[in-house]
Amino acid sequence: MRITTVSAEAGKVRLGTPVGRGVLATTILGSAMSFLDGTVVNIALPVIGRDFKASLDGLQWTVTGYTLTLAAFVLVGGSLGDRFGRRRIFVIGVVWFALASLACGLAPDIGFLVAFRAIQGVGSALLTPGALALIQSVFHPDDRAKAVGAWSGLASIAGAAGPLVGGWLIEYASWRWIFLINLPLAAAVVAIALRYVPESKETTSGHFDMPGAVLGALGLAGLTYALVEAGAKGLGSASVIATGLAGIAALVAFVVVERRSPAPMMPLSLFSSREFSAANLLTLTAYGALGALFFFFATYLQVVGGYKPLAAGLASLPVTVVMMLLSSRVGGLTSKIGPRRLMTAGGALTAIGTLILATSGHHPDYWFRILPGLLVFSFGLVMIAVPVTVTVLNSTTTHRAGIASGVNNAVARAAGALAVAAFPLLVGLKGEGYADPAKLEPAFTRAMVLTAALLAVSGVIAWFGIRDAAVRSSQDHPAEEPQCTRSLPIGSPALEPGREREARSAV
Repeated sequence: MRITTVSAEAGKVRLGTPVGRGVLATTILGSAMSFLDGTVVNIALPVIGRDFKASLDGLQWTVTGYTLTLAAFVLVGGSLGDRFGRRRIFVIGVVWFALASLACGLAPDIGFLVAFRAIQGVGSALLTPGALALIQSVFHPDDRAKAVGAWSGLASIAGAAGPLVGGWLIEYASWRWIFLINLPLAAAVVAIALRYVPESKETTSGHFDMPGAVLGALGLAGLTYALVEAGAKGLGSASVIATGLAGIAALVAFVVVERRSPAPMMPLSLFSSREFSAANLLTLTAYGALGALFFFFATYLQVVGGYKPLAAGLASLPVTVVMMLLSSRVGGLTSKIGPRRLMTAGGALTAIGTLILATSGHHPDYWFRILPGLLVFSFGLVMIAVPVTVTVLNSTTTHRAGIASGVNNAVARAAGALAVAAFPLLVGLKGEGYADPAKLEPAFTRAMVLTAALLAVSGVIAWFGIRDAAVRSSQDHPAEEPQCTRSLPIGSPALEPGREREARSAV
């Protein structure tokens, strides 16, 4: 069948038309690729380590290599789409992601896998912001909210299916298939996009902040490398000190460049809002804790608890289910009572849930330790994830809400990468210790205690840093019309509002 480019005019496509259905299919399948990778790679880490005889730092880089490039370039991806065409950049991102996935699936050793994962993260940074941007720019204003609701709901299903599909592939086929499965998905996305999705872009090109993007990436990479290598070489190693200082210097230069840039990738003026600054500091602590928890969790279940990959994947499913079922209700509650008390309570509940997990010991019982801990944690997490998104969006003006959400998304990704790099060092786990139950079990316990401490800190930040009145009485964002009341599965991109508040989920 010959693929043709549609001529439908952007901004006028209706949801029930063939073009509208094609746009939804494109964005849902494209997002599903990124979501699946975000949920299943942690499950595969013990198997990857055994196959490649990799040390812990190799597994850390398998996770952080991807997250770092995604965090560093996700704002660039959105800017490129606005400048050169959202469909074009989205399709390039999908193809890039698929080719990198193929390389990951064929990687001969851990070094190649890490390199290809970093390349895969760049592809994800191109396609991740493009999905919602396409919906916002292509659909008629009357259909945008419904389209966002359909996209977020079906994306939630993809996130929930990730542990099931990934665990099954790892257990009954090979870990390589968690990457190779992206190829048919990518082929379908490209074919549908070229046939049905109209092109759209901004009429003014403006300035492109490449220096900011490069300095941000170098800064995060330097700090992450120093933290990962410190576990193997020690904090006094010359290479650790040099890369750590270089990373700090690059981040300082990043701040200077962003302050002087006519069109900065991360406008520092956003942080003049107390609520925006506090919400991002809370994101740094909470999502750092989240990244550390899931890095250790699946490996702990398999190595210490003897769980099979499929069972380890299904074990974390309650988190996604609770997020799916309660995020809309918490979003509505946030608009009524404000985010401060919800996020404070969320910090306390997530900390308590994590401490329950810390008591699992040598023989983790799912029904009496793992499941209760995850449920308490999940109820707390939904009370953080949804209100923090609402706070970020409502702490600035409408025309800057998109970039504010993007910045918060990048902070969340960076926090996860840095936590995965730092936590093994902090709990004394290194080398092949992750494969030894006697070494991993006490390290997991210490990691959960540290995670609980970070989550408790996030609750303290909410209590002292967020003012309900400032968020709820915002001139541009009345409290009775929150821009975002739904949160997607963990590992998914945040919902970003459109220029006329059309990104509100229809729930």
